[in-house]
Amino acid sequence: MPICSLLRATACALLGLHGAAHALDLAPDPLSYANHDQVRTRALHLDLKADFAKKTLAGHAELTLDWLDKDARRLDLDTRELTIAKIEAQDAGGRWTSVRYMLGKFDQEKGRALRIDLPKQAPKVRIYYRTAPTASALQWLTPAQTLSGKRPFMFSQSQAINARSWAPVQDTPSVRFTYTARIDAPAGLRVVMSADNDPAATGKGGWKFNMPQPIPSYLLAIGIGELEARTLGGRTGVYAEPGRIEAAAYELADTEKMVAAAESLYGPYRWGRYDMLVLPPSFPIGGMENPRLTFLTPTMIAGDRSLVDLIAHELAHSWSGNLVTNASWKHWWLNEGFTTYVTTRILEKLYGEEVATMNLQLEQEEAIESLKDIPRAKQALLTRGPDTGSDTHTDEGLAYPKGAWLLRTLEERAGRAVFDPFLRGWFDNHAFQSVTTEQFIAYLRTNLLARHPQVMGDAELDEWLYGPGIPASARYAKSQRLVALDAATAAWLKGELPTARLDTQHWSANEWMKFLNDIDNKTDAARLKELDAAFGLARTRNNEVAFRFYRAAVHAGYREIRPQIHAFLHSVGRKKFVVPLYTALRAHPQDRAWAEGVYKAARARYHPETQASVDKAMTAQ
Repeated sequence: MPICSLLRATACALLGLHGAAHALDLAPDPLSYANHDQVRTRALHLDLKADFAKKTLAGHAELTLDWLDKDARRLDLDTRELTIAKIEAQDAGGRWTSVRYMLGKFDQEKGRALRIDLPKQAPKVRIYYRTAPTASALQWLTPAQTLSGKRPFMFSQSQAINARSWAPVQDTPSVRFTYTARIDAPAGLRVVMSADNDPAATGKGGWKFNMPQPIPSYLLAIGIGELEARTLGGRTGVYAEPGRIEAAAYELADTEKMVAAAESLYGPYRWGRYDMLVLPPSFPIGGMENPRLTFLTPTMIAGDRSLVDLIAHELAHSWSGNLVTNASWKHWWLNEGFTTYVTTRILEKLYGEEVATMNLQLEQEEAIESLKDIPRAKQALLTRGPDTGSDTHTDEGLAYPKGAWLLRTLEERAGRAVFDPFLRGWFDNHAFQSVTTEQFIAYLRTNLLARHPQVMGDAELDEWLYGPGIPASARYAKSQRLVALDAATAAWLKGELPTARLDTQHWSANEWMKFLNDIDNKTDAARLKELDAAFGLARTRNNEVAFRFYRAAVHAGYREIRPQIHAFLHSVGRKKFVVPLYTALRAHPQDRAWAEGVYKAARARYHPETQASVDKAMTAQ
């Protein structure tokens, strides 16, 4: 986007490592109140105390500032439900004095602007505050909601704009900063953050953290609970509740190999260690790529390492998303589409082409199926024109497969000998920067299409980026094992292949998922009962398979497994599973009242993000 060259040069001189000239995006972010075109946070320090009785974090945040506009005297930050006690500014001599501030009008989506008026440009400001018990980023779990039932637990989910509910920050992905922290927590609980975590730390004098690489605010993360640590490799490890740590360590044993595989494709891992935190089941998503400490749902623990594609995906974010970040949420696909593509490449490197192709085919088929429920305006990777807020963003789920499909199309046509160096160059040239789609298009045209114009023309590229659905030119992945499965599925649906003769002995989790996807809404309760009796699907430990079986059961009216569905909805808080199940249940008059009763009892177990999504689904017409 065009900006004043003088301002760009000034910003570069001030930011140094934290933003090269061609990386700065000083356009307003419609989901942030921050005046980051005038002043930017270079470093953040948090000094907070966790109070589980009050469900609050309280203390102060200290922001180190880089002033881009010599005439600016105001700092605008993002907040949501923060109670501000006082604000101080530091002068050039290191003295702290109180300054005036005001909180703006509350907005349901954005929260409140915190406007700090300064007599002079201050190198640092310090904000004393406390969070609300209802902070949208934080879930405070009682002991009864944890595995052991002995101690409470708290964790954050800052993406996309929830960091502002637990720290006053410039809550936009276009601003990157380093951070340090000191956190006080009750005895017997360990604190971990998206920073360097010392397994030998005791917390005496507070738990201390340092994140030396600059990150956007949505990657601020904290977890507090009864945790144990296990080392997986020279630079990888896992934290989990004591009763889950052994299963987690077993499931994640290949993580070190994944890091090496990704490095062989896209260059060095630049974040020091790669650790993971397996959270309680109420974690609302599959994984969150918080740098140095990926947050994971326990629903990926199947006992057979069959769902490790989730780990590959979160690791891939160490290049696409964490290293090179979307400048605003309009450009979300630059994070998730790229990461989904890289995930497939990591899986292929480790487990072979057939495994990766099965995973890819399932991903593409589910993307096509999802289109019927997504408005056409939300099917583009992005919309033309200025970013005006969440109304200009693509569908959250479609950005993953459609973005990856575009990159795979470029790779297949250019060949890996050309495309792999191109993609690695994108990561290397934009490391620790926040970028826009326009920057990617310019890089693509200069570094690939100018030399290989046959790969993709402007009209087709526009169709991928701005058009609905999947372009007709897209090539579909085809796994030979899944082709064979299609024949078996068709024969089973026609009644030509008895359930007892389904050759499932060597089916992978992906094959089960595809089979259940393909029979959903095409069979009756009696056939599903046969499947359940033969293969124990209602009792499977694989949550991806269980979810698809439960969904098919609801659609078919197979109500004998209500106890299992009830237990699932009470023990799992992942939006991907619970929202579709409640939606399916509510669509059937015979199931609606039962579903509402289940949700009433289970709602308190869910993260606020999940609660909001299910609330919406349960009140939809």
